[in-house]
Amino acid sequence: MSSATTLMTTEDLLALPDNGTDRELIRGELRERPMTRRNKHHSGAEANIAAFLKIWLLQQPAPRGKIHSGEAGCILRRNPDTTVGIDVCYVSAETARQQSDETELIEGPPILAVEVLSPKDVLEEVEDKINEYLAAGVQLTWVVNPYRRTVTVYRPDTPPQFYNHSQELSGEPHLPGFTVPVAAIFE
Repeated sequence: MSSATTLMTTEDLLALPDNGTDRELIRGELRERPMTRRNKHHSGAEANIAAFLKIWLLQQPAPRGKIHSGEAGCILRRNPDTTVGIDVCYVSAETARQQSDETELIEGPPILAVEVLSPKDVLEEVEDKINEYLAAGVQLTWVVNPYRRTVTVYRPDTPPQFYNHSQELSGEPHLPGFTVPVAAIFE
């Protein structure tokens, strides 16, 4: 006899006491893992991506979206809830405008979600998160591997594209005019 899993909401997740673990909701199911210690490879790539995106954003016409980094809390979708931390994300001007100053999390999927791999990341969990991004309407996902100096790009209904340190990464068409040499992400 199997027991039914009780699905959590984002509000249930936020009400949990802090216990020093990373927590996310994937389709209403709580995922916990030991707190990941970020290292210089992870934090350097994350900072560089956020900086390149900010430079691009400042060149865009108003109204502009927003760049968030540092495990930005994002409610990708509701019922069942998927609430995750994203290393770097870009939300559209419309999504940014809909956010309340009182809320801690970004409500709605970003245009771009960037995951920078850490040594303890589990491939199946990363793939599950990518699938959730795409199912929730994220148009562009970059998985950045600072150890191999590569970026894998995911878009809905398109096979993943792989970029190495000698190539240039583009955000087209969702980030008009955004390009960066992959090698620059890891400098």
